[in-house]
Amino acid sequence: MGPASTRSAGSVGRVETRYADLPEPIQLDCGRELRDVRVAYETYGTLSPDRDNVILVCHALSGDAHAAGVSAASAQSTRDGFGAEDRDGATGKGLGWWDGMIGPGKAFDTDRFFVVSTNLLGGCRGTTGPSSINPATGAPYGSDFPVITVADMVRTERAFLDVLGIERLAAVAGGSLGGMQALEWAILYPDRVDAVVVIASTHALHAQGVAWNAIARDAIMRDPAWQGGHYHGTGRSPEAGMGVARMVGHVTYLSAPGMTDRFGRRLQFADDIRHTITEPEFQVESYLRHQADSFVKRFDANTYLYTSRALTYFDLARQHGGGSLDRALRDVSARTLLIAFSSDWLYPPTASREIEDALRTLGKPVECHVIDAPYGHDCFLLEEARQTPIIQRFLAEGEAGA
Repeated sequence: MGPASTRSAGSVGRVETRYADLPEPIQLDCGRELRDVRVAYETYGTLSPDRDNVILVCHALSGDAHAAGVSAASAQSTRDGFGAEDRDGATGKGLGWWDGMIGPGKAFDTDRFFVVSTNLLGGCRGTTGPSSINPATGAPYGSDFPVITVADMVRTERAFLDVLGIERLAAVAGGSLGGMQALEWAILYPDRVDAVVVIASTHALHAQGVAWNAIARDAIMRDPAWQGGHYHGTGRSPEAGMGVARMVGHVTYLSAPGMTDRFGRRLQFADDIRHTITEPEFQVESYLRHQADSFVKRFDANTYLYTSRALTYFDLARQHGGGSLDRALRDVSARTLLIAFSSDWLYPPTASREIEDALRTLGKPVECHVIDAPYGHDCFLLEEARQTPIIQRFLAEGEAGA
């Protein structure tokens, strides 16, 4: 039985992506500053008169600002992961990546909350990134774009919310890299956020995760069409390397039991093997090629490099605690909800438990839930129905205590 969808609870309808230009440069951890930053964003629900019902949702590596509803501008969706076609059918075209979680009656209930989603700094879906024009040269940044961190992404989100006139957040929520951003929010701006919802994430990617990300980046950079990162306008782009990177990344988002259940050793095109090297024989091989082909059509290779590097740099203990996670979290004042999944080996439940233990040691309000599910890291996008009541109760408790 596959994961259940919660879209029937209510839809936010058709939505448009909007853009905000930041008035001041962003100071980056690498020592550089980034000028003329533009942020792509979408909003869902109604902002309260007191501007106190805002939830910021943060996306994972391959996401964008289009988190819910049907895009008014594009039929291209980021909902192309494991089981997406089975789950969404034809309706998946143009749906936001967290549509099952955002809307009336859903986990992030737009009858109560004003939900904001942005494309992160370094992105390729409207926010300033490596494919954007460098004002100093008039050409795309390419690999001249500065190296960024998750903290830089969060500072950009804070500056963007200042443009909207939003000073405080009821919650910051996200899965994977989005959960890293939520944790960074709680540390960098403890007086600006009431709660964080951290799903399938970690305080630092473990060595195996760092290794797989390194392989994916190398696949891109070793493609001759990458051209040192300056491929825009040349008529060639590193699609081959990018496709391999997507295959590698996608496998890390799954689990061995989930892949066995979905594909086994079933053949794709014939009743017996065809003795071919170049063509896929097994269903899992064909599936990975399909994932690669669809991904390279919508995503910029340099954005993959920069975003992958940012999430491997992420290490709360190193950044904020001199090697101690307890010290890194000592100033956190937000209530914290952690959700992990039993089969997620890339962002394992042990990482969420370590965050929980550190916060409890400090006397901070925290709860952690591990959901038993077989789909690996992608559970945060697939197990919407099982996350929803946990999140709804957590957010309701915050409203009751306000």
